[in-house]
Amino acid sequence: MASIELGGTLKVLKIERAKMHGELAKLDKAINVLEKLFGTSAVTSNGHGHKRTLSVAARNKIAKAQKLRWAKVRRARAAKP
Repeated sequence: MASIELGGTLKVLKIERAKMHGELAKLDKAINVLEKLFGTSAVTSNGHGHKRTLSVAARNKIAKAQKLRWAKVRRARAAKP
């Protein structure tokens, strides 16, 4: 009796898998069309097709400026009491 129920369940699952496979194929086609329209497949969060990198000097400059800002905040906190 259990094998009959499992057989039916297996059949239903295979049908669902085939449907999902068809849906995935449709999604793949839609994605390909949009990629062709946009011109790239690698879009980053900033909306551009490439990452923006900073030089070591630029990162050091930013780090130095941030340290100066935090030093100013600490001085202001120490002066309040």
